[in-house]
Amino acid sequence: MQVALFVTCLVDLLRPNVGFAAVKLLEEAGCDVVVPSAQTCCGQPAYNNGDSATAREIARQVIDAFAAYPYVVAPSGSCTGMLRVHYPALFEPGSEWHGRAVELAGRCHELVGFLTDVLGVETTGARFPGTVTYHDSCSALRELGVREQPRRLLAGIEGLRLIELPDAEVCCGFGGTFCVKYPDISGRMVTDKVRNIEATGAGVLLAGDMGCLLNMAGRLKRLGSPVRVYHVAEVLAGMAQRPGIGDGED
Repeated sequence: MQVALFVTCLVDLLRPNVGFAAVKLLEEAGCDVVVPSAQTCCGQPAYNNGDSATAREIARQVIDAFAAYPYVVAPSGSCTGMLRVHYPALFEPGSEWHGRAVELAGRCHELVGFLTDVLGVETTGARFPGTVTYHDSCSALRELGVREQPRRLLAGIEGLRLIELPDAEVCCGFGGTFCVKYPDISGRMVTDKVRNIEATGAGVLLAGDMGCLLNMAGRLKRLGSPVRVYHVAEVLAGMAQRPGIGDGED
């Protein structure tokens, strides 16, 4: 099965280890992974700011770059949501590009959802000794229906204990450019999220979206918290034996 990996900007620039973990998980599940070199941003920042013209231009480029692959997988709920939910809305119904956007949307999957729902993966065979908690990103949860999938895979990790996060489904305050436009509100939201994280007593925070992870990791670090932060793919792939997100190595 051939799969094209949509790496995402944040993974490429700030946490390449997530991309390598995604490739490892997919290959171990029997996939032939291709990383199209022509890929760029999904266009979400422009779309969220009302710049539909730029978002359409980027969407056309992405649609072309991934046209030849039967499956497109991204380690990000928000980027996958952009491709699956919002690309078709960018173009006039009945137009060529609307048809191509709809066709692409049907081939796009969030990484963990793809592993469980399409490939039928039940365990990755990884080991991670420690107690973790998990944050559900808004896009993965609300646009893609990804909630139980990461929990099922985490349950199969040797040595891992998952403690549910209070208000796990509440936004962390990142919201793309929301945190820039409304910093006071965003700051309060992520502070509330950090309090809930620390209340679990878990030493590790996991999530499936780099935007959320960077936002929460930054707040945890500024408050002096010892909680480590990883993308869920890093733990599932057995590739979390390095400084966590926000610890300064990347």
